[in-house]
Amino acid sequence: MAQGVRQRITPAMVAKFPRPGTVIPGRIAYSPDSGRVTYLYSERGDLVRDLWQFDLATGRAEPLIRPPDAARDEANLSLEERLRRERLRLREVGITEYWWARDAPVMLVPIGDRLHRFHGGELHPVASGATYPKISRDGRRVFFTRDREVWVVEEGGERALTSGAEPGVTNGIAEFVAQEELDRPYGYWVSHDARWLAFEQVDERPIPVYPIVHQGTDRVEVEEHRYPLAGADNVRWRLGVVPVQGGEPHWLDLGDPGAHYLARTHWHPDGRLFVQRLSRDWRQLDLFAVDPQTGHATVLLTERADPWINLHDDLRFDERTGDFTWSAERDGFRQVYLYAANGRLIRQLTSGDRPVDGVVGLDEERRQLYFAAPSASPLERHVYRVALDGGEPVALTSGAGTHQAVMAPDFSSFVEIFDSARQPPSVVIRRIDGDALHVLHEPASVDLDLRTPEFHQFVTQDGVTLHAAVYLPDHPARTPVIVSVYGGPSVQAVQDSWDETVDLRAQMLAQEGFTVLKVDNRGSARRGLAFEGSITGRMGTIEVADQVAGLRWLTSTGVGDPERVGIYGWSYGGYMTVMALLKAPDLFRVGVAGAPVVDWDGYDTAYTEKYMRTPQQNPAGYREGSVLTHAHRLRGRLLLVHGLIDDNVHFRHTARFINALIAANRPYDLVIYPNERHMPRSEKDREAMETRILGYFRRHLDAAGRDSPSGPA
Repeated sequence: MAQGVRQRITPAMVAKFPRPGTVIPGRIAYSPDSGRVTYLYSERGDLVRDLWQFDLATGRAEPLIRPPDAARDEANLSLEERLRRERLRLREVGITEYWWARDAPVMLVPIGDRLHRFHGGELHPVASGATYPKISRDGRRVFFTRDREVWVVEEGGERALTSGAEPGVTNGIAEFVAQEELDRPYGYWVSHDARWLAFEQVDERPIPVYPIVHQGTDRVEVEEHRYPLAGADNVRWRLGVVPVQGGEPHWLDLGDPGAHYLARTHWHPDGRLFVQRLSRDWRQLDLFAVDPQTGHATVLLTERADPWINLHDDLRFDERTGDFTWSAERDGFRQVYLYAANGRLIRQLTSGDRPVDGVVGLDEERRQLYFAAPSASPLERHVYRVALDGGEPVALTSGAGTHQAVMAPDFSSFVEIFDSARQPPSVVIRRIDGDALHVLHEPASVDLDLRTPEFHQFVTQDGVTLHAAVYLPDHPARTPVIVSVYGGPSVQAVQDSWDETVDLRAQMLAQEGFTVLKVDNRGSARRGLAFEGSITGRMGTIEVADQVAGLRWLTSTGVGDPERVGIYGWSYGGYMTVMALLKAPDLFRVGVAGAPVVDWDGYDTAYTEKYMRTPQQNPAGYREGSVLTHAHRLRGRLLLVHGLIDDNVHFRHTARFINALIAANRPYDLVIYPNERHMPRSEKDREAMETRILGYFRRHLDAAGRDSPSGPA
């Protein structure tokens, strides 16, 4: 990192995206012949991305497609597309996605509300009003959803492949919890030879309408959502298979849809449909193989786990043998296994207490599997390969930090994306043995005084090792402490990554004289199922205890003032902020809670029931894990922040908590953003929010008593 002139970090800087050093090639992919690397990039350093390519033979990089002005503004997108982007937490505009055909030099590129093929250096319009597009392997057919149905475009024009959709019933579109909680954005799947289409039909009508009113607009606008609350009805779904050339669908018998989720669907090279069905309680995952012509389904394997199963995307097929890879946490840590096409286990490929993060490639010809995993430290990520025929994994990357990889189709090279807390991201094309071929992106020069956080580990009273990151001010002794928290499952907040250093809110607070602390409490990701499963049925308990332990550890080192402690977080972190103030009021004096869940009976089925079961099964856990239960214990200063059109953690959560605080005669402060959803998108709104947050901590934690520029707290 280049050290420039010391510059004060302001709320306006914190509000700005992209972050310093993070403008790098994104959505990296190889052309089918492995000769070119394509990627999305902004030369201007803004959020508007163009499509670029790098030619490995010539070493030349050039832009391929620049989006028109209309595609540079989210306001021009349909509501459906804006909600899809919200599910993906996508901020970038311009060209945000593209797909290569697997076997032809053809790309599918959405620009604005239109789909295009890119072939021979030219764009060819395909369809308008399309969402969730896909391209066939040979590049000749394009599939998409529109008007709740699945469509195909081929030489004869476009036509619908499904029918029967109506308000509340969709074909080929994944339901809300599938997109938000199961990481499954698509609701249809095309066979390798493009002869068959599998699609999910979703009936949302069992779920009551949840209206979201746009209160901050000149005209009254009401969105109607179907949001399944914990313990209540889910959607009804069924999986159908229809010939692409036309015909009626076969509806597959996969058991009671009310008791299961459609988790994953893949086409096997031999033409069978592989379906992963997850039980509603997340304790059983079945892998079915289905004959598309008869609809006959066979269970190939079943995973059972306690307290829950974490879904994966590690299913890869060897197209020559039909073998497939699979991952599971059978020994408490995610490992990869090799199975025969009939579901017979061939061998376990990885082992130990280093959980696999995910498969990144399967080289069928050389029989090598590539995957990402931590090294000796869970703060790092590296890329490894292991032989399908057995043997020890071999590391392809080295050096502390976070390494990711995109493999060439012929496995002659790979693109390594590397960053660490000390270095902004770099992107390097390497031979498969790891030697550098081309530098696609050098680490950016950053002219801010961004100080690398210190990484530590400590042991709790009951003997559990936890990891922490600390941002120190110039004079850290006896300074106010602010805890930055997320604390929920499936997330790791403390990593050896540039994301830690470029956390500008933490950096700003440290410049202002606060010590900032992050702790990955039990329940966090990448430490194994037992560590993550510590929160089972008791959210809001062990996580708070671990944050308290981190605070006590920090102050025991002589850093920070235990009498002046604040905390902030968003979403689950907002929930943790409130719970910390309520459950440890002697320690936490000031909190800023963004979009907090206040009672798990108001959050969605898939996420909540995975960790808490249903309210009917676990009434004591829901009661203890609700901030409403403890509202009367609030003694510190609390600032609640929420967007009125949040369709993930509804504003209803904050409203219910306010009612509980009023009933208990407890004071609170409130900031509302009328036009924001779960992830604030307006830079002006974010600047106002960061100004308010800084002023709140200055006013209520800073012993110097400086006046806040933010106005009344």
